[in-house]
Amino acid sequence: MAGTRMAAPLLALTLGYDKASVGCLLALFALPQVLFALPAGRWADRRGVKIPVRASVAVVAVGGAASAAWPIYPVLCFTAVCAGAGIAAATIALQRHVGRTAHTRAKLKEAFAWLSIAPALSNLVGPLLTGLMIDHAGYRASFLMLATLPLLGWLWIRTTNESPAEVPTGAASGTAWSLWRDRGFRQLLILNWLTAASFDVHGFVVPVLGHERGLSASVIGTILGSFAIAAATVRLAMPTMAVRLREWKLITGALGIAALCFLIYPFAQSPLAMAIFSAGIGMAVGSVQPLVMSLLHQITPPQRHGEALAMRLLLINASSVAMPVLFGAAGGLIGVSSVLWFMGITVGLGTRLSYAIRALGGTGGD
Repeated sequence: MAGTRMAAPLLALTLGYDKASVGCLLALFALPQVLFALPAGRWADRRGVKIPVRASVAVVAVGGAASAAWPIYPVLCFTAVCAGAGIAAATIALQRHVGRTAHTRAKLKEAFAWLSIAPALSNLVGPLLTGLMIDHAGYRASFLMLATLPLLGWLWIRTTNESPAEVPTGAASGTAWSLWRDRGFRQLLILNWLTAASFDVHGFVVPVLGHERGLSASVIGTILGSFAIAAATVRLAMPTMAVRLREWKLITGALGIAALCFLIYPFAQSPLAMAIFSAGIGMAVGSVQPLVMSLLHQITPPQRHGEALAMRLLLINASSVAMPVLFGAAGGLIGVSSVLWFMGITVGLGTRLSYAIRALGGTGGD
């Protein structure tokens, strides 16, 4: 997913498509996650982890292979849709599985902190390997490589066992949208949206700025990789930090750091400076998700974990459908710097909301 989100817009720009077209292409990664999130959540509640993940692997691999065979814009759009649909089902199933294997609040935070390291590492490996493949072997080879990665991922999960304790004992009551009646649930999802929007802005801006400044695909991949390294590094410390500190304090500090980096980023002209501020955003964004996931499982009924995770995925990806299109149009009209400044102000305002959720979490223990 991370590699394809880099390769697809770079190829579109190389083929002569404008920023608005790139924004539409990036939006297609999120659109299936909006359409299929709730069905995928209910599917995970019924079938567990292995069947949804197996189907996801097949869909994502087919999408990558298609762009390897026909590297043209319409097929890139098809690949984006396949990647988005596969990620939706796999993400919800995996997060639900991990959440149901932890039986105390401390273990829950620790489990999601460890789980969050995986996407952070993938955000490093994907763009870095993809950039190297593009520079040395071309776009076809890079998409072929990306088509094989999901197949390798299946090897790690095919022997996973689901214990009877992980199976819901009661039926879900009410519609998925009834979860919105809980104020804490709404606040958590809004905070998660801010971090997801930060990721979307960064993923859009770096390839565009890199292309405008004449940077190679490898350098752009390295800048994106610095974001991932920082996210992975801070998540290595999260199991300890989350136990000792209250969630709302960590989230407030993270949003403040992200806001500052967004506001300063337009003044970073060299690749090194861009990598430093990318790392700052990655560190901030990377620390928030495991805390939100832990709190989400604490306040949601066990038989509705899949639906709650689906609602989270739906919201952040509904934003990801609209935001890249908006970023593309705004970037063409008022410049990429204005997009970064706007995001910095928005994330900064979000620190007030993170302070408001302080009643949801304890001190970190049980």
